[in-house]
Amino acid sequence: MRALISVYDKTGLQEFARGLAELGWELVASGGTADYLERAIGLDVDRVEELTGVAEMLGGRVKTLHPRIHAAILARRDHIEDVATLEQQEIEPFDLVCVNLYPFSEVAGRYGVREEEAVEMIDVGGPSMLRGAAKNFAHCAPVSRPDQYGRVLADLRERGALTLATRRALAAEAFATTAAYETAIARWFGDVEAFPETLVLAFTKAADLRYGENPHQRGAYYAEQGARVHLLSRVEQLHGKELSLINLLDLSAARMILREFTLPACVIVKHANPCGVAVAGTIEGAYERALVSDPVSAFGMVCAVNRPVSAGLGEALAERFIDVLLAPGYDDAALDALRGKQAIRILHDRERRGFPRGERDVKRVLGGLLVQDRDWDVDDREGMEVACGFPSEETWGDLVFAWRVCKHVGSNAIVIAKDLATIGLGGGQTSRVDAVKLALDKAREHGHDVPGAVLASDAFFPFPDGPQAALEAGITAIIQPGGSRRDAEVTEAVRSAGGTMVLTGRRHFRH
Repeated sequence: MRALISVYDKTGLQEFARGLAELGWELVASGGTADYLERAIGLDVDRVEELTGVAEMLGGRVKTLHPRIHAAILARRDHIEDVATLEQQEIEPFDLVCVNLYPFSEVAGRYGVREEEAVEMIDVGGPSMLRGAAKNFAHCAPVSRPDQYGRVLADLRERGALTLATRRALAAEAFATTAAYETAIARWFGDVEAFPETLVLAFTKAADLRYGENPHQRGAYYAEQGARVHLLSRVEQLHGKELSLINLLDLSAARMILREFTLPACVIVKHANPCGVAVAGTIEGAYERALVSDPVSAFGMVCAVNRPVSAGLGEALAERFIDVLLAPGYDDAALDALRGKQAIRILHDRERRGFPRGERDVKRVLGGLLVQDRDWDVDDREGMEVACGFPSEETWGDLVFAWRVCKHVGSNAIVIAKDLATIGLGGGQTSRVDAVKLALDKAREHGHDVPGAVLASDAFFPFPDGPQAALEAGITAIIQPGGSRRDAEVTEAVRSAGGTMVLTGRRHFRH
């Protein structure tokens, strides 16, 4: 039996190559791989240039692109003509091809990388060999990742050969590997165009999930190939059960809201919508105020904070039923208190980082995708228009806070806030006035003092009825995009009631 090995990543190669040699396999390797197997491990290998009769050239760009290599990979042992050709050309076939590719995504994704550096990480020979072996999987097994080494060796030791089913599965993984690789390269070249004619995306499975949104649905989490940041990158789970699909949806929503604020902030999410958000002078204060926003909905919450969890905060959190907690650090005493709750999933976000502004928002629809720019911008008061009233600095603070939170509530979205904390949220309604009534009802239900609060709406008010309901309840200032044919009528209703209206000129639908 004969194996061709040409790998960039040497992880696990020592055990794999030695295992093949112990089973009596002849090893052929290229360039640096041959050096590693000979010098670091002490194995006898044949070099690719000895088979081809041609030394590596063009600085290593050409090593394995040769008929004697690809014929050995592609020859069909059950075709008389193929076998005769090998014999005539004195070519020995390969039974296994082990290749992993240059790390294009890792290099191209680095900040400040030069174009020529990224281009040199485009592998040509590696994908060709993998595709050839995958095409000829009936006779040649493609091994494309280090995590396959163990099961390949186990099968060879147990049976003496790989089953057809195993080789077919390896072929599927090899084609997926090369497809994802080419996709990352195409994405890099096409990054100059926001919406190219052909959109190619590739994702790698980061985690299997117990099930999907419901137990009868299967589920998994995939991270996008080439993305500098994804939901779970640099996130370490310190305690608790495995994450579920719903946990990840809520966690994503929480992290997106949290990035709106630099002050100590706490975000509490249920069903991908915030039910409590607050900023304060301390993270303990932010948590307390976010929790009282809607303590009933917070049962079984996903909670995210942007400061380390102190001992006191840890003890307070341990008193609640929490599904997921995310923080950039934990006091030892806080961890001790939290670990007393078996079910809570404790996540440590080890790197506070910026989000990739070029990332697109993709939504799956029947038979296709809807693709748009992400609604990334963190809005401030610059460029907003005061349509009526005279907002104080304190009112401005609440208006901008409510406006930032409103962007993350399902449309139609209404957020009522006071003293930099939410006190009532209404989202997902088919009528904007119903969303206002829901937010007011939530605020009253939990004993919040509505008079003096502000209200944000993610889109314009088509009629004065929504603002009138808010003003009658004691709301003193409203922030909304404007743009309705009845803007003048709506503004006059607010002015007549002695309220303040701020128009942002930008809406934030989230369907």
